[in-house]
Amino acid sequence: MKKIPRLFCIALIYVITYVNSMFAQSVPSPSAIKGRLTINEALKASEVIVQLLHAQNRKLVKIEYANAKGEFTFDNIPAGRYMIVTQSMAFTKYESAPFEHSKGTDLGAITLSPASTTLKEASVTAAKPFVQQQYDKTVLNVASSISAAGSTALEVLEKAPGITIDQNDNIAMRGRQGVLFMIDGKLVPMTGQDLANLLRGMAANQIETIELITNPSAKYDASGNSGIIDIRLKKGRNNGTNGNASLSLSQGVYPKVNPSLNINHKTGKLNLFGSCNYLFRQDMNDLTIYRDFYNAQDEVTGSNNYDNYFRYGFHNHNIRAGADYNLNSRVVLGMVANGIFARGNIISNSQAGSFNGQQQRTGYFTTLGDNSPKRNNSSINFNYKHTLDTSGTELTADLDYARFSGNEFQNYTTAYYDLDHAPSRPPYKLFGDLSGKLSIKSFKADYTQLIKPLGLKMEAGIKSSWVESDNDVQFFDRSNGNDVLDQGKSNRFIYKENINAAYLNGSRKWQKLSLQLGLRLENTNAKGNQVTTKEHFDRNYTQLFPSGYAGYAFSDKHDLGLSLSRRINRPSYRQLNPFKVFLDPLTSSAGNPFLNPEITHSFELTYTLLQRYTAKAGYSRTKDNILIVLSPDAEPNTVLQTGRNLAKFDYYSLNLGIPVTAGKWLSSSNNLLVYYGEYKGNVVNTDLSVSRVTFNLNSSNTITLNTNTSLELTGSYQSKAYYGFLDIEDYWSVNIGAQRQLWNKKASIKLSISDIFYTNWTDAMTRLTGYGEHFIQYRDSRVATLTFSYKFGKAQGAAPRRRTGGAEDEKRRAG
Repeated sequence: MKKIPRLFCIALIYVITYVNSMFAQSVPSPSAIKGRLTINEALKASEVIVQLLHAQNRKLVKIEYANAKGEFTFDNIPAGRYMIVTQSMAFTKYESAPFEHSKGTDLGAITLSPASTTLKEASVTAAKPFVQQQYDKTVLNVASSISAAGSTALEVLEKAPGITIDQNDNIAMRGRQGVLFMIDGKLVPMTGQDLANLLRGMAANQIETIELITNPSAKYDASGNSGIIDIRLKKGRNNGTNGNASLSLSQGVYPKVNPSLNINHKTGKLNLFGSCNYLFRQDMNDLTIYRDFYNAQDEVTGSNNYDNYFRYGFHNHNIRAGADYNLNSRVVLGMVANGIFARGNIISNSQAGSFNGQQQRTGYFTTLGDNSPKRNNSSINFNYKHTLDTSGTELTADLDYARFSGNEFQNYTTAYYDLDHAPSRPPYKLFGDLSGKLSIKSFKADYTQLIKPLGLKMEAGIKSSWVESDNDVQFFDRSNGNDVLDQGKSNRFIYKENINAAYLNGSRKWQKLSLQLGLRLENTNAKGNQVTTKEHFDRNYTQLFPSGYAGYAFSDKHDLGLSLSRRINRPSYRQLNPFKVFLDPLTSSAGNPFLNPEITHSFELTYTLLQRYTAKAGYSRTKDNILIVLSPDAEPNTVLQTGRNLAKFDYYSLNLGIPVTAGKWLSSSNNLLVYYGEYKGNVVNTDLSVSRVTFNLNSSNTITLNTNTSLELTGSYQSKAYYGFLDIEDYWSVNIGAQRQLWNKKASIKLSISDIFYTNWTDAMTRLTGYGEHFIQYRDSRVATLTFSYKFGKAQGAAPRRRTGGAEDEKRRAG
């Protein structure tokens, strides 16, 4: 099976070379619309975007870029009445008169005038709504949000439509876990608390947009059975030196501080960019747990009531630097380096009462914890882009290396007391030394070509990645004053994974019909080695992942599309790691080396009205659904948290996007998600068959008082929902904010308050054979934030490097 990817890649490269040789010299089709831009020779025609619109309703037909000589061509255009509009930061806008097009049209020379550099910024910028619904994804415009200022990436996601985060920091999208995370199209190999801590250390000031992609194409990695969340960071856009500096001060239960600096310098062929962000946060987690244990007759045999309070303190430094160099008008070389350095301190105070089967108190214990986590995450990317012709033929390549390392010292002291508050046994002192490292190496290449005679756009690519993690956990019993290694809790786990992939994607657009079909092949080789117990596993499998969509425009008002995909969600290295991690004397967590990957088949039907309102109906079935389950452990009245495979999970959804505007003063984005999830299977000797209709309502509203002052009101509501055995009560939250622009919009000051009614807390319960639990969790969610931002440098300049090419949405999928 290992030879399949190699043969597939060789065949793919051969096909690409053959097709390129056939059509590289293609001439414009007989039904083409062409023209030539006449410009000032000191400026570049290749920085001009030319748009072809229907003359009657100004609906966009196609976008092209002029070549270095100013020439542009729109191929295979049906007969009709059209108009041409240009867009560029360097030239004034040109708009042609409507013209008739039949077999072929030559517009001749079009003269463009240089743009004035004295224009105010307001003339070329427009406020974007926080939430935008698109055909294949939902886009959060973080940079334009008032309430996002001073927040972290995790807090922004909590406000996003269809996103939920449970008490263990697992992130679900539209009621489904198994989300794949990316930053600027690069995979983030983390889940659970590791991922949540990374997002807590990322300030919203660094983020331009967050894309929630529900049904990705074959260009994407097949991982992430519930979709992909791609965080797009800010990039400099103008010539010269410019940037942004900001400072956020926040106060909830505890204070938070976030200064940041983004800078860009562009001159000639070279573009340099960088950012530095520091985040100091203190947070809390107030968690109350009620636990019951049952015998075979379903009678209570014992109980524990927990009062847990966690106080977090984090110092995070996030540094990013990069450069782009234009070797010529067609070739760009780039490099980006990132570093995230985090230091934290977690103080926990837990008191748990113990009860017998008659609910009589038998004693209690207290656990004091003092943990000091450290994380050093760094990565570097080298990228290459070659635009082979003006029709969109393009070759890109990326070489990545990332290293994630961390260590954590844990100190727990547990004291036991009887009913008279006297010590019932000697204190138990546990010290943990947890260290781990993860390295990632990957290479990918993508090729795009428009085959003009067929009107077909072909995309193909290959990718290989190598991941290696090494986690060494040592726990010592210090109860007697010496370090005695606890063999039951200590272990070392080494995990290696190699994935080789290739894809082929084809799309064509007619006047009303659009089609795209893709096929991705992935070969996975994974090895796990539990050093202490000598247990290991070795898995190799190759699978195909088809995807596609069909769209039909019935008229200018009505569009309908159907998409489908097959995806996989592989267990993370932590979920496979079999050794236990101490949480308290009666609670531990562990991985499960026998977890199988999830396989999901998804379908989604999308209807768009007036190119503005959207309705999405979806269905998916997941086999071997991975659930994080709390269940009785080997010792009496102890609990183990681990991953389990459930036979299947069926998911039905309806998503409505309803934007509302009222003149120039109100812009409202509203999203309603209704879904029905049905879990079926047997886990830890319990038959699970639960289902429920759940809905999530998210509304983001911007009120413009005048050109310099605006208000923002956002709110969300999540009804009762199931996550496997977990039955979660409904919750809601409201956030408000205000913004004032200063100094000709060079600066701004923002004030926001999140969760003003302090209602965003979790109330849930779980019940299975031998065990039941009810917990209530509060976080530091009501926070007031004051943010000052200042833009420096030139307000206008030439257009930025087109990192995403002409078809931006599709090109982003290349990662």
